[in-house]
Amino acid sequence: MSELDKKPAYIAEVLTEALPYIKKFSGKTIVIKYGGNAMSDDRLKSGFARDVVLMKLVGMNPVVVHGGGPQIGELLDRLGKESRFIEGMRVTDNETMDIVEMVLGGLVNKEIVTLINRHGGNAVGLSGKDGDLIRARKLEIKRNSPELEAPEIIDIGHVGEVDSIDTAVVDMLIQGDFIPVIAPIGVDESGQSYNINADLVAGKIAEVLNAEKLIMLTNTAGLLDADENILTGLSAKEVDELIDKGVIHGGMLPKIRSALDAVHSGVHTAHIIDGRVEHAVLLEILTDMGVGTLIHGRKSTLN
Repeated sequence: MSELDKKPAYIAEVLTEALPYIKKFSGKTIVIKYGGNAMSDDRLKSGFARDVVLMKLVGMNPVVVHGGGPQIGELLDRLGKESRFIEGMRVTDNETMDIVEMVLGGLVNKEIVTLINRHGGNAVGLSGKDGDLIRARKLEIKRNSPELEAPEIIDIGHVGEVDSIDTAVVDMLIQGDFIPVIAPIGVDESGQSYNINADLVAGKIAEVLNAEKLIMLTNTAGLLDADENILTGLSAKEVDELIDKGVIHGGMLPKIRSALDAVHSGVHTAHIIDGRVEHAVLLEILTDMGVGTLIHGRKSTLN
């Protein structure tokens, strides 16, 4: 049999494999944190947009939360403003916060919305300031030092954490058959804006929406063991043990902690997937093998 003859059978096999997943997740909310290489490669960007549109067309309710750190850094460089980081977080003064809002709430958000709509979706862009979606509080960085009696508190400016989430505007968009695309900017009671880590925002929104899944796109294959094998089908307890053993460390920790918080709060599964793989979101949701690490809070017969 030639490769041409095999192709229809292969397509039929893939579609048949996807059917039980489509049935199970129809009507369910799936929060996707979009970032990394998937936001910078044109082929991957197009594939992501088509994935989201297809999810909506088969009855799922995708909600996209995006990052944009590299884009912020690029614009700061063009404006001659130095990027400074403390413990992995961007120091954000008043001028930098204006640029963050322009990039996240404007350039990046509208590019994603336009791409989804171009592929047949109905996306609407939001920041956490719209509809009082994300109420923020200032993030405090504490550093312990042997010579100090109390921890040193480091001010990194307009960097925040989530205080509360009001999903009324997101619920309205979902009910109206739109795809919400959310920039991770929050506001406090006084009206001050804050830049918030997109992984953290995605996790909190998934919790409040009682989402079926939280999916985080990364620039890695997922959680890896000491032999570089992908770990998947993990319980929250097993992930906690891997953290205690030091298998999970460094830059992956904040992402994993957001995923764990979501699972502990009722989100059925959290997924850390490889955003460098074209159509990674659909492969993770609609196939048996997936393309990353799945973390669950309870046993399930389907992912």
